[in-house]
Amino acid sequence: MKKDIHIPISKEVYVAIVHEWNKEFLSKDWNAYLINNRNTPIQMALVVSKGYDDDRKTSTMRYAFGVVKAKGYEKIEMVTEDVLALTNEFYVTYYADDQLYERRFIFEKNTVTKNNLITIPLLEMDGIFAK
Repeated sequence: MKKDIHIPISKEVYVAIVHEWNKEFLSKDWNAYLINNRNTPIQMALVVSKGYDDDRKTSTMRYAFGVVKAKGYEKIEMVTEDVLALTNEFYVTYYADDQLYERRFIFEKNTVTKNNLITIPLLEMDGIFAK
């Protein structure tokens, strides 16, 4: 029976943390984004985020996006410098092509730094992709 269960692999959907200018506070902030690089939209996207290490953990935050358009993105949350010192996990679940997909994205602690920045396609901002 277990062999009859088809678990689709999530492809072309990513989480990235980017370093972008905040016009309101006149500073550069780290923000997490859900990126849909598919040619079709994704529906009912749910994102659960948390940060943790051996002796500390953040609150678990939950976000919902009705539709993320094809080749589009949505800002998930701002991530503060002290939280970047923790391992950050984003668990993403969404519907596409009449199937449910899920994937866990991890940013290891202290890996989100200015030294590791690359240009994130679609966003055209400097950031880091989750593993």
